[in-house]
Amino acid sequence: MPMRANSELEAGLVGLVPEVRAHAMRLVGDATAANDIAQDAIERALRFADRYDQGTNLRAWVFRIAFNVFVTHWRRRRRERRALQHLATDPCAWTAPTSFGPPDAGEGALLRSTRVKLEALAPPFRAVIILVDLERRSYEETAGVLGVPVGTVMSRLHRARKRLAAEMSNERDAA
Repeated sequence: MPMRANSELEAGLVGLVPEVRAHAMRLVGDATAANDIAQDAIERALRFADRYDQGTNLRAWVFRIAFNVFVTHWRRRRRERRALQHLATDPCAWTAPTSFGPPDAGEGALLRSTRVKLEALAPPFRAVIILVDLERRSYEETAGVLGVPVGTVMSRLHRARKRLAAEMSNERDAA
């Protein structure tokens, strides 16, 4: 796409932001979610600017992108709800955790080597391990404390556990 056409597209998108936001608001009925959808739609329109046919209806193209983003978000939330529902109803989905306590808490406390590895994790990963595994908070409660979606908590927890296990395995292999 020529430079001039690209700048015209960007100018057109800037002008459409309020309309895209209003369209997203009609789809979801929540201002925060509508802003997220509008932002994602504009970002995708810019990323895929080469797919826009110059001279066609830019508004319709961006609204279609916004609708597709809405559907993607809706499907993701539905998958998260189903996963949580499955985890809540299937007794085999969870392993029975041993009694952990916060570091230095006496009975059930973490070993010093485990604490060192936990402290070495990046703060977002360390936070979910502490909140979910050590403090035994629910995913929803952890999401509220951290201000992130439940799916993000689940993903971070999975990756944090995986990193912690890999570090522990490396230590075991080195010994």
